Amino acid sequence: MTRSPYELSISPDVLARLHPRLRTYFGPIPPGQVGRGEGVFDVVGTPRRWLRPVLAWFARDAVMFPVWERDVPFTVENRPARVRRGSASPEAGPTPAGTGASRSGGTAERVGSVAVRAHRTFRFRSGVRTMVDAITAEPEGLVDHLGRRGRVSALLRTEVDGLGPDAGALRLVSTRVTFRALGREVRLPAFASPHVTLTERFDDDADLQRVSLVLSAPVVGTLYRYEGAFRYEIAPDTERG
Repeated sequence: MTRSPYELSISPDVLARLHPRLRTYFGPIPPGQVGRGEGVFDVVGTPRRWLRPVLAWFARDAVMFPVWERDVPFTVENRPARVRRGSASPEAGPTPAGTGASRSGGTAERVGSVAVRAHRTFRFRSGVRTMVDAITAEPEGLVDHLGRRGRVSALLRTEVDGLGPDAGALRLVSTRVTFRALGREVRLPAFASPHVTLTERFDDDADLQRVSLVLSAPVVGTLYRYEGAFRYEIAPDTERG
């Protein structure tokens, strides 16, 4: 991967405002390397029990989980990939050996959109669960394909503050959510569409990357969230030999 989906989709002047340590996280992952992080989520899930059956359905595709837990250890693993779903990016081409095979058991990655596939593994008291998603560079911008099969996708708007308390942080805000079923994509109308806000910032004092995700809906409010901190590095991909 010569450029990451973020570099393909976000203007250079916006990327330049990122905290230097976040530029590593959102930059390209060289061949034979993998991005790995480890930390603790302060909270994960929702305290609203009536949402648990819905979240259980999403859990089957490794999107969200029917939990409400605190102090959850987790790891994140980012790998460069090409995904079949979506329009091909300008750099589309065969995935270099050892950098694009999915470990999720879902759709095989072929020539297609430049992507970073992430596995976030949560060590809940109720058991270990892994969330899977792939961020792709599309002609319309960044798109997050959630789950092993990518049946739910969110088009993301990117924001980076140059000044203020969140200077250097990256915010990803959903502007459109689509569901894929029976070979068709359905775009949810704005009044009924869930809203995702993901914030990544670097805490210099603690030498930690902090992440916060909030999924909300009109009228109902917050449906699901997680927030925590971790340390991240680009390291040799020993699992691929």
